[in-house]
Parts: sequence; C-alpha cells; structure tokens
Amino acid sequence: MASFFYMISLNNLKKEFSGLPLFEEVSFNINPKDRIGLAGVNGAGKSTLLKILAGELEADAGKIVFPSDENIGYLPQEKTISSSLNVLEEAMQVFNFLKEYKKEIDEIHQELEKEDFSQKKYTQLIDRLGLLEATLTIHSAEQISGNGERYLMGLGFKRSDLFRPMVEFSQGWQMRVEIAKLLLLKPSLLLLDEPTNHLDIESIQWVEDFLLSYPGSVMVVSHDRTLLDNITNRTIEISNGKAYDYKVPYSLYINLREERELHLKATYNNQQKEINEVERFIERFRYKASKAKQVQSRVKKLERMDVIELDNIDKSSIHFLFPPAPHSGKVTIDGKAISKSYGESVILNKIDFEIIRGEKVAFLGRNGEGKSTLAKIISGTIKDYTGELKLGHQVITAYFAQDQGDMLDPELTVFETIDNVAVGDIRKKVTSILGAFLFQGEDINKKVKILSGGEKSRLALAMLLLTPSNLLLMDEPTNHLDLRSKDILKSALLEYDGTLVIVSHDRDFLQGLTNRMYEFKDKGIKEFRGDIEQFIEKRKLESLRELEMNKSKAISSKPADTDNKAKWENKKELDRKVRKLKNEIDKIEAQISDFEDELAVVNDKLSNPDSFEAEIKSGELYKQHDRIGVDISASYELWDEKSEELDKLQN
Repeated sequence: MASFFYMISLNNLKKEFSGLPLFEEVSFNINPKDRIGLAGVNGAGKSTLLKILAGELEADAGKIVFPSDENIGYLPQEKTISSSLNVLEEAMQVFNFLKEYKKEIDEIHQELEKEDFSQKKYTQLIDRLGLLEATLTIHSAEQISGNGERYLMGLGFKRSDLFRPMVEFSQGWQMRVEIAKLLLLKPSLLLLDEPTNHLDIESIQWVEDFLLSYPGSVMVVSHDRTLLDNITNRTIEISNGKAYDYKVPYSLYINLREERELHLKATYNNQQKEINEVERFIERFRYKASKAKQVQSRVKKLERMDVIELDNIDKSSIHFLFPPAPHSGKVTIDGKAISKSYGESVILNKIDFEIIRGEKVAFLGRNGEGKSTLAKIISGTIKDYTGELKLGHQVITAYFAQDQGDMLDPELTVFETIDNVAVGDIRKKVTSILGAFLFQGEDINKKVKILSGGEKSRLALAMLLLTPSNLLLMDEPTNHLDLRSKDILKSALLEYDGTLVIVSHDRDFLQGLTNRMYEFKDKGIKEFRGDIEQFIEKRKLESLRELEMNKSKAISSKPADTDNKAKWENKKELDRKVRKLKNEIDKIEAQISDFEDELAVVNDKLSNPDSFEAEIKSGELYKQHDRIGVDISASYELWDEKSEELDKLQN
C-alpha cells in the first residue's frame, strides 16, 4: 500500500486520435484527499484521461510526475471478467501480491546473512524489508477477509451470494466485485469511470459514504449529478481540448462555468471591437506617407496582442417532446396476484398493484428484486407469469428496455432504423427527428454497429416518438446519456401527458419527476407516496429503527441481572476501555500530524531541485519520502482499526 500523502502532476498532456487532437496542454495537480469530478460532453476525453493516468494509454505529448510510491486503482466502465472462483474468493484475488511479498522477505533475509555486499546494498535491502513488513502488518488475514465480506454486502450481495460462483452473476454484478477489489486495496488514487452504472440506490449511497471517508484521492467520471455533488470538492472540465479547474462540486461548477463564459464573451467582444478599429485605421492610412509611423505602431500593437479565443462550447443536446397521449380509461394498469419465477428462483410472489391514468410511478429496489421483470410483464415481453394483469381501455404501450440500444439491427444505418418503422406522415419528419437526437449530416448514414452506447440509446429513444402512446414504460433510460441529455429527457417526461412507469437508480433524475413509488423487496412490493428524497429519508429511518429493535431484542433476551454491583463493574470496565481507546486514537492522530509535517518538509525540498540538488541526486529524499509514506499508511490503518473498535464499544 502506498502513502496517502503525495501530489501527482499532469504537465501539458496531449492525446490525438486519427491525427486530430482530443485534448492538449492539459495541466493540473492531484493533491492529497482530493475528490475530483471530471466533467465534459461525451467524447471530450474524460475516459481517455483516466486511462492515461492508470497507465493503460500513453499520452502523445507531455508528462505525468508520480511519487515513487504511487498506487493507482482504476475502474473502467466495462470489463470482460472470466473467473471460476466464487464471489469472495475473486474479491480476495487483489491480495495475491502478499504471497510475493512474503517470498521476497524470505529472500532478503537470506541475502542479509551474506557478508559480501556494500553498505549501499545493505541499506537498500533494509529499506525494502521495512516497506514489505509494514505492508504485511497492515494486511492481516482476518482483517482483509472481514472487510471483503463487509464491502461486498455493502455493494448489494447477500451473505449466501459470497460463496456462489462468479459465472452465476450478470456482468453488472461482476462489476460490483471489481469495485469491491479496488476499495479493499485502498490505492493512493482511485480512478472511477461511471462507478454507479451497475449499482442500485442503496449501494450507491454505501459507495458515497465509503468515498467520503476514504483516506486517498478520488477522481470520478459520472453522469450521476447527486453522486458528484455529494462526494466531490473539485470539478475539472475537459472542453474543446482544454482543461478548466473549478474548486467546487458539480452544481456549483455549472454556475461558475456560465459566469466564466459570459465574462469571456464580453472581453472577447470588447477586444474584437478594438481589433476592428485598429484594422480600419491601418487599411485607411496604409499608403499615406504622413501616417506611416502611426500605421506601423498599430501593426505592432496587433502583433503583440494576446488574442482571446472563445471556447466552442458544445451546447448540443437532445431536444424533443413526446407526442400527445391518446385518451384512455381511468385505470391504466391493474395487477392481481402477479407471480414470476425463473426455474426454482421466485422473483415476484402474488403482488397486487394499480396505476391510474396520468400517474408517474417509479419502480425502486435492489437489482434482481423484480423491477425489470414486472416492466417486461406489463409490456407483454414476458408472458409466462401467473396472476391477472389488465391494461385499461384503449391503452397504447411504448416500452424502452434497459438494453434497448443493443436490440437494434447492427447492419442497418441510423436512417434505415427509423425509416423502417415510420409510417404515414411521420416519415416526412424522420430527418428532423434524427436531428433532434443529434444525428445530423453523415451521421444518419452510419451503421448501428459502429455507434457508441450513448448514440444507440438516443436512437432507441427517437424510435419512441414514431408512435403516440399513453403508457410509457422506461427501464433505466439514462444509462448512457450525458448530464445535459438527461436534463432534456427529464423535461420531456415532465411534459408528457400520459402514464409513466420508470425503473431508475438515478436520484437526481427521479427528483421531481415521480410522486409515487413501488419498492421491490423480498419477492413483494410496497407502495410509497412522495418524492425520491422523502423515500430515501424514510428508508434511513427504518434502518435505524430496525437496528434499535435488534439491540432491544438482544438486551431483552439476556437473563435479568439483579446484581447491581456487577452492572456497575461492567459499566466501569466499559468506560475504562473507551477512555483507553480514545487516548490511543489521540496519540495516533498526533503521530500522523507529525508525519505529515515531516512529509511536507521533504515535499518542499523535492519541489526545489536547485536548492537541494545533492540530496535529490543521492536519492536520500526519495527514501525519506518512502519511509514516511509507509509510516503514515500504517498509522491510518491503525487509526481505522481503533476507531472501528471504539464504535463497537460505544454502540
């Protein structure tokens, strides 16, 4: 494990694809405990920048300066996973390096028994031995196994799931194991590319809480505005090949960016006015000898001028409205005793529900609890269920599946995909509909198989406009949409005058969109009236009540203790342990503070190579940096352990 106190510097990074620059002159520092959100439109280069930082891609120009003990963890958007292990065993694979460390320790001990090497070699071996032994001390077998179970269950796995083979789980659940691996390893810098894509609301909140107290630095690309606002304190925007650094979370960055654009535009307009006046003067008096000196002076003025260029900010985003909903009966959906199983696995067990015309209803709950299954039953995609489902009078359903984009014919072009299903007068509007979804010019002739995930989702959404409906079923429609496009889709859904049933884990997207919810849990559903924030608060309170009830049951199940003296002795012993732990934690915090001060001195010296050239060349400063880093990491691990122990005692 690396030190958590360091600085990574990106200097004038440039990356090109097919000879065209994706970004250039990108420079910024990643500081201790930074929480950075990477912003920018799709295709701006956010994921590419993460890959360069992770060492999976090389920059075409510029450099990244890492500390010698850097440890980076990278979570890609998608990853092909092939494992024959069970879930817990696969998560524990991240600690395989510990076996190599133990082997290396044995080899160093054998080497130290020899007497035929220099003092320099001896010092190097001792330093390396100290680093390896400190790492092994941090990673005790019991601790890493306990954390493995805790993290996997926090990410939504049941305890019984931990011993099931990885191959039994979907790609989304396997990606959760990849998230657990990174969190277990606790790298100095976490690079997360769309970490919430495969998570439900409860798991997202767990990840948020984890990242808020994470001792390292975090850089995240996400279309989840709530996540960005909750965990980040800094936003770096990649726009038109340049990087802009804002020391605020996402929502505040949006305001500051608009202010910057307005100020830049005003300055640009003033400068353009000045340039035009100078150019007119030059053109008017260019050939008059009496004005030659003044003309030359103005020519030089133009040459010296630092010309302002406006950022070509991409304002494009989906813009559309759903067609008016045809009239239908008052009750849109009526479900009675609906049940569905896959083999011996029961997903839904005799659920009843009713949805009235014009309602906007959200399906919430953990993955695998039956939300998408019920949406497919309502849409008619799944027919082998039991119970009775009735759609109201003249109900016309439009269904957007979670993988709707992948269902498109890969060999058709964008235009053919739409044109093949358009009928009547709507065929005349195919080009304008595609334009509304950002398919313009040659884009409409692209084959579906070369489109990105976001482009496929936009094309699938465009198809929903071709037939007016009064019941819109949408399963995770925002998965591949950027933040601007999500806002436009949400506005269109707010204007939609039909009935909406939506499956989503996006809290910001749901806020203000729906006012009734069905929570899916334990093969059943439970109705909740209110918005998503009220639902989340209610769930938190229920969790606390459940915890308190469990404590009360545990206490009431114990035999009555009539010995007041024994009670007093027990309380006295508990108070003593609490005081002892608090003192130990205070000492560790003071120790960490001292280490930080020492590290700051070393970092200052490393930042001034002209003044400390000899120490840097000898490598002594780097050794000090490594030793202090190990001490800090070990101290933080000990602090975590003691704090957890204190929490257990106090609770």
